[in-house]
Amino acid sequence: MKIAVLSRNPKLYSTQRLVEAAGSRGHDVRVFDVLRCYMNITSMRPQIHYKGEQLEGFDAVIPRIGASVTFYGAAVLRQFEMMGVFPLNESVAITRSRDKLRSLQLLSRKGIGLPVTGFAHKPDDIQDLIKMVGGAPLVIKLLEGTQGIGVVLAETHKAAESVIEAFMGLHTNILVQEFIKEAGGADLRCFIIGDKVVAAMKRQGKEGEFRSNLHRGGTASLVRITPEERSTALRAAQTMGLNVAGVDLLRSNHGPVVMEVNSSPGLEGIERSTGKDIAGNIIEFIEKNAASGKTRTRGKG
Repeated sequence: MKIAVLSRNPKLYSTQRLVEAAGSRGHDVRVFDVLRCYMNITSMRPQIHYKGEQLEGFDAVIPRIGASVTFYGAAVLRQFEMMGVFPLNESVAITRSRDKLRSLQLLSRKGIGLPVTGFAHKPDDIQDLIKMVGGAPLVIKLLEGTQGIGVVLAETHKAAESVIEAFMGLHTNILVQEFIKEAGGADLRCFIIGDKVVAAMKRQGKEGEFRSNLHRGGTASLVRITPEERSTALRAAQTMGLNVAGVDLLRSNHGPVVMEVNSSPGLEGIERSTGKDIAGNIIEFIEKNAASGKTRTRGKG
């Protein structure tokens, strides 16, 4: 098969592993910087060009699109889909999951466990917003933040007021969520390929840090998840319409709650903590499912 990988950095662990796994199974793999791709949007003859060359004849495309380039990356991926190339994750599923508010609303509609969440731009009654999510301590998030950036834990009512007012001064949209204290600064990353949770790890934030992101110094270890956690993770990925996803769960007193559904989950932490060949599993999924023109949108909303 001829496989395209959309990645801004071919030296990233995840990109290298996917190239290596596909190459070892006899596939022809090429990595393209998504921002350097440009398109000819013509009826019946969509084209993608890269450094003066027309890209054609690809069987599958693996999007490794960073959050900061979602808009353009999704447009390039959509163009591949229009050309009949099988996408590992579809463009509409990626944009669904990247919009934090939209993804939470879709998960909520399906009855999937979530932390109590408020959404606001410039509330006239901050007190009511704080009360709505159960009061302090609470978590305040910028809608556009990634890797734990733009996430603040307000431990007191006064601190919550001050942070919400500060974010409002920046004219930004914010999410206000209940703080799941019982999670103890840890979350579960469930890695999904197709209709299976193929691996799971527990990410623990460093001492005094409530965010468990590995980018923020968190540590990862192998974990056994419960049937309810497995079912919640799978339903979350399916609601977004994602074939491959990293679903982040917290263990709360009222069962597993979904924090985020990641459409471009990193492979390094999960492969090293579980010892599993996740990249190989992804290529195997493509081999079984890639068919020309199989780009129909899944999921709802």
